[in-house]
Amino acid sequence: MQTDTFRYEVTNAPEDEFGNRVTSIKCYGKLVSGPATAEVKEAIRPLIAEGGRIIVDLGKVDYLDSSGLGTLVSLKVSAVKQGYCMLEFVDMTPRVMELLRISNLVPILSGRS
Repeated sequence: MQTDTFRYEVTNAPEDEFGNRVTSIKCYGKLVSGPATAEVKEAIRPLIAEGGRIIVDLGKVDYLDSSGLGTLVSLKVSAVKQGYCMLEFVDMTPRVMELLRISNLVPILSGRS
């Protein structure tokens, strides 16, 4: 895989212990301005509208720019506003966690909505 590309895989997991539908999205590459952020929005926004639990795995995201960060914040805000959707970002790399720390977004993006 080239490091300048972005892709994701969507998997429907079994329901959680509370009966919520669980969808897992594993992201790879660079989440930066342009097609990558548009792809993430197109993949996650319809799932937010359906409710349930969405787990976004960022463990293979090599790089996140301000546009990528803004996309994650926007999606989290949408999930919170829906009220019946849990959007979680998991397995963040040290580089992504450092960006969240510098931006004071760790409490918002590293926990459940």
